[in-house]
Amino acid sequence: MASATRTFARALRTSARPAINAAPRAAFRQSARFYSAKPTGGSSSNGLLYGLAGAGLLGGGAYYLYSNDSSVAPKLFVPKFEDYQKVYNEIANRLEEKEDYDDGSYGPVLVRLAWHASGTYDKETGTGGSNGATMRFSPESDHGANAGLKAARDFLEPVKAKFPWITYSDLWILAGVCAIQEMMGPTVPYRAGRQDRDVAACTPDGRLPDAAQAQDHLRNIFYRMGFNDQEIVALCGAHALGRCHSDRSGYSGPWTFSPTVLTNDYYKLLLEEKWQWKKWNGPKQYEDKKTQTLMMLPADMAIIQDKKFKEWVKVYAADNDKFFQDFSAVVKKLFELGVPFKEGTETWTFKPVNA
Repeated sequence: MASATRTFARALRTSARPAINAAPRAAFRQSARFYSAKPTGGSSSNGLLYGLAGAGLLGGGAYYLYSNDSSVAPKLFVPKFEDYQKVYNEIANRLEEKEDYDDGSYGPVLVRLAWHASGTYDKETGTGGSNGATMRFSPESDHGANAGLKAARDFLEPVKAKFPWITYSDLWILAGVCAIQEMMGPTVPYRAGRQDRDVAACTPDGRLPDAAQAQDHLRNIFYRMGFNDQEIVALCGAHALGRCHSDRSGYSGPWTFSPTVLTNDYYKLLLEEKWQWKKWNGPKQYEDKKTQTLMMLPADMAIIQDKKFKEWVKVYAADNDKFFQDFSAVVKKLFELGVPFKEGTETWTFKPVNA
């Protein structure tokens, strides 16, 4: 059922996409710690091991490949774009491997993992952000906002085992980029070069948005990261994807009718549907009056209750191409918060597999 719904949504999305969006999209696509030095279960038969050697070279780092044969000299391995594309392809080909997971795709939870790994950034202190992958450790992994993200981290473990040279930090963000593109979203440029950090770099609880709060809270959270009102509303468009779970956040339900396909429907629904408080035993949330199958959080409703936010909601509801353009730019900014890229680090765009 999930597969049929997904296929229909993609067909509808593709047929409805303006030609002005499809052509540039196709053209654009063509245009030092906690590294394992131990063999993984998926290591090749020649017994090659990966060791760190000069983190940060060419963005993703340079690594020595050691052989179990002591007579074989170690070889320097510098990952290139093609190597990262292989990681991308591996993730893309596994997104829908479990039909019974949520709506049949791990895409939404991977976007959420990349988002939450990045959204801890504080521009004043320079702490947090996607450089570190500190959600691997408690207490950050146990923060309420990160409930349910173990599923995303576990999903990526076999990928990490197959490509042990990539850092968790780069892998999580690459997975987010992959998920967005494979769910019919815009191309998101990517730079490698994040380094994993230890538990000492974990950020305090409370840095991510609280769904129960209103516009003042949203501005406090996002301004701390360095975003403006337009960027805040553009980032909120990610709620076109996925759903809430009562056993995780306490909330329940999807925001849109196609939770595995990225569109501007989130903004359209906010403006066009009539919303009412849901009568249930859970936390306060809204439901659409017509079908009572969709939901909005108090923080979602805040962006149409605030005049400045609402102006951008109207812009994105009226123009999917504009939403995609701004969403791509602001997600790239989000995913790079707190990353000390080496000068000259290349920016790449990956070729989608299934979108």
